[in-house]
Amino acid sequence: MLKRRTLLTTAALATVPLALPHAALAQGRKDSIVIGMALEPPGLDPTAGAASAIAEIVQYNILETLTKINADGKVTPLLAESWEVSPDLRTYTFKLRRGVKFQNGEPFNAQTVKFSFDRAGGDKSTNKDKRTFANMSTQVVDDNTVVVINKEIDPDLLFLLGQATAVIVEPKSADGNATKPIGTGPYKLDSWAKGSSLVLSRWEGFRSPGTAKINKVTFRFISDPAAQAAAVLAGDVDAFPRIATRVVPQFRNNPQFQVILSGSLAKTILAINNKHKPLDDVRVRRAILAAIDRKAVIEGAVDGFGVPIGSHYVPGATGYVDTTGINPFNIEKAKQLLAEAGVKTPLELTMTLPPPPYARQGGEVIAAELAKIGINVKVQNVEWAQWLSNTYGGPHNYDLTIVSHVEPFDLGNYAKADYYWGYQSKAFDTVYDKIKTTGNAAERAKLLGDAQKILATDAANGFLFQPQWPTVAKKNVKGLWKDMPIFVNDLAALSWA
Repeated sequence: MLKRRTLLTTAALATVPLALPHAALAQGRKDSIVIGMALEPPGLDPTAGAASAIAEIVQYNILETLTKINADGKVTPLLAESWEVSPDLRTYTFKLRRGVKFQNGEPFNAQTVKFSFDRAGGDKSTNKDKRTFANMSTQVVDDNTVVVINKEIDPDLLFLLGQATAVIVEPKSADGNATKPIGTGPYKLDSWAKGSSLVLSRWEGFRSPGTAKINKVTFRFISDPAAQAAAVLAGDVDAFPRIATRVVPQFRNNPQFQVILSGSLAKTILAINNKHKPLDDVRVRRAILAAIDRKAVIEGAVDGFGVPIGSHYVPGATGYVDTTGINPFNIEKAKQLLAEAGVKTPLELTMTLPPPPYARQGGEVIAAELAKIGINVKVQNVEWAQWLSNTYGGPHNYDLTIVSHVEPFDLGNYAKADYYWGYQSKAFDTVYDKIKTTGNAAERAKLLGDAQKILATDAANGFLFQPQWPTVAKKNVKGLWKDMPIFVNDLAALSWA
């Protein structure tokens, strides 16, 4: 289970006298809830876009998966009632839940599972896990039985099949899911006012009536930290998962609210474009890492809500090893490495930053730190759409950027030569190939440790911290996740006390 702690807060009501009528009204309505989100999704199809905000709205609510990932990271049945795994760990036989329908009346069955997985791995797929699905073949045994054969051993496959990229879609409506998602879940899309809010309502045709206790869920998109706090204090938002860290202290001593600090499997990194000169020189990348004081970044970026990491892996994950000592904070060493690489200072670099506060605030800290070793960083703030198209996708037009990678098991991205940071290593690829084909748990854990050490030694990226996500909510909102192994809002679990 992930590390967790829940803080129920206590006093400081002077800041909210005008909000009390709103709060009383919110506590009086038991059939609806307003949830705050820092980012608005670009669309609502998680099989077509990489933005985590998509899953925050649709996963387990509108669109469902064969398996479900719970707050403690455990995998349980969802659309699949049960499964069997072959001794060689390559063949999975799923027994599907009977009597399930999509919201347009079409049946859920083995054919829709095959369609969904074949589509996710097909030539036209833009699914961020396309490679995984392309390595799978799906066979229909009968309407209620499907067999998935994996070319590679993947002990995490059941977990992956509970992530948003593995949602089961209905063939006739699949192409329209970006704006009108059709799924098998307990909620359906009512309306979407772009730039403002999105409304889901309970789907009365859901297979298990009474599962969802909330009739109407409104998501409000509020990016500014001060506005987030104001909306919660005014009673306009009932719960704000992953609220800006800087506003959390004002809720800790207020008995109207609960503050939950959630553990995560996310990695916040300073991504380095390994294909840009002189960043293609490992000595330059090591110099950048040596110039960064992770503790100062954690304080400046997320107000202390984080744990330092030295590779693309976090404490609590299988096979974790502490690599923070491989590239320790050392200003003189950083200057020496730049000199050894023949870099004449000042070195001019551009840091492209997406909107989240951890990126913008962390970027300020890192730019100031790099200036101390003669690297002048020009900060370029962009919106998510621009970051996704030009930094993460398209031409990978950047030198440095800061982002949280929230996918739990994503070491494999370093084996993709065309991934946005452009890292290439035969040594890493060899180890990762062994990870994919090793069924022995102890051997796989050792290999995972080896992979982490390679990435740290190569300074593939600037590995910063494992974030802790704060949630602020009215004290009588029940069912909020205590930990967040994945980014979802499990609406069917919510209720009012």
